[in-house]
Amino acid sequence: MQTSNSDLSYILNHLGEEREHYLQAVSPPIFQTSNFTFTDVAAMRNSLQDELNTPFYTRGCNPTVAILRKKVAALEQAEDALIFSSGSAAIASAVMSQVAQGDHIVCVSKPYSWTNKLLDKLLKRFGVQSSFINGTDPQHYANAIQPNTKILFLESPNSITFELQDIEAVVAIAKQHNLVTIIDNSYASPLFQQPIPMGVDLVTHSASKYLNGHSDIVAGVLCGSHEMIRQIFESEYMTLGGIISPHDAWLMIRGLRTLPLRMKHVSETTEKVVEYLEQHPKIEKVYYPFAKSFPQYDLAKKQMKRATGLFSIQIKAESIEEIERFCNRLNRFLLACSWGGHESLIFPMCVLYQSQNYRSTELPWNLVRMCIGLEEAEVLIRDLEQALE
Repeated sequence: MQTSNSDLSYILNHLGEEREHYLQAVSPPIFQTSNFTFTDVAAMRNSLQDELNTPFYTRGCNPTVAILRKKVAALEQAEDALIFSSGSAAIASAVMSQVAQGDHIVCVSKPYSWTNKLLDKLLKRFGVQSSFINGTDPQHYANAIQPNTKILFLESPNSITFELQDIEAVVAIAKQHNLVTIIDNSYASPLFQQPIPMGVDLVTHSASKYLNGHSDIVAGVLCGSHEMIRQIFESEYMTLGGIISPHDAWLMIRGLRTLPLRMKHVSETTEKVVEYLEQHPKIEKVYYPFAKSFPQYDLAKKQMKRATGLFSIQIKAESIEEIERFCNRLNRFLLACSWGGHESLIFPMCVLYQSQNYRSTELPWNLVRMCIGLEEAEVLIRDLEQALE
């Protein structure tokens, strides 16, 4: 069942907010505490029986974070959710919960850089191997499955060149082989793509992006069934302790209130900016899932309601210096690495060419990723025009 506008309004404004317990406060309180006390031993023992849902120690259940968990799970049409201190923490916990020494993972190629490092470097040290495949053809997932495969990992679209996977087709392959599917859904947000109704087991987000939307916290989200979330809570979540603070959870609740407004504005503005850039003689290529020139346009329209504010362009240039001049001349786009906040950003791939962490990048030096914020389309287009000229 798709989330209706009335359901969405209830989720963002009321779900989980038991105001009768908080002096009828319209905005929920920040439970800025590490510890919770008990009237007697029996009450303390009872709380410890269900540390996922009962305040005992804030590393487990904090009432402010609990409100956020309910809202995010409902947005993804999941049974439950966990909130982490970063998207990479959420992804790592999801993956680690499903593998042991000697296991194998099939992952889409060019995933989020820290997903890549988790699979290709960290887990490899503990005997977990990964294969990276071109996910634009579901058959590539099927071909890469080994007897010890446990996870099919998706990221659709990815966040630089925006290749998609056919989510339902990959899920069908996973079910045929009794494998777990995990997807990074950060690009689309739960408003524009919902993988769990398509059959995906675990959905992750970098909540620093659209879910929070104000560039003032770092957070991650993991959504799934009650059973899987409890399993991860009792092991990876509590053991590794990658928790969000109550104050940051409160900021994210506040950010969610405006999620539909922000996503609508960003999507509409991006369409206008992309249309301008596609016609510009100095733009070699635009990577945007809802551009009709995009190779997977039909699939994007099938499994996403809309595209968001993230896209990339390749500029017709003869040198890295020309790309740098373009970037340095922009006034309304800030140079920064993240995305999904209120501000418009650019990230030129040429930055990676002398970086110790990203020496192996194969991304073109003339590729520039752009994130559209809450500015007006006309303002951003004028800024791009003067920089390109």
